[in-house]
Amino acid sequence: MRLKLFAIAAFAVALAGPAAGQAYDPNYPVCMHVYGGRFGGGNYIDCSFTSIPQCQASASGRGAMCSVNPFFAPPPPPKRRAHRRHHAH
Repeated sequence: MRLKLFAIAAFAVALAGPAAGQAYDPNYPVCMHVYGGRFGGGNYIDCSFTSIPQCQASASGRGAMCSVNPFFAPPPPPKRRAHRRHHAH
């Protein structure tokens, strides 16, 4: 029974995959990858930019790089209302 539970747990962990994909905010098209260096700060991803130039302005002078967000999900286009024609009798 323990082997079966272990197999199920191992499968669930393998299915979850890396957590890096969770760092990407699907609401913004551009992300900045910040590299903390050896004195702390850590590496992180900031997906709060609407354009590459906007991201590059924030990344300037830092150990950072801007890229297109692979998980960006643009909002769907607004639904158009059906145009009804009125017939004159």
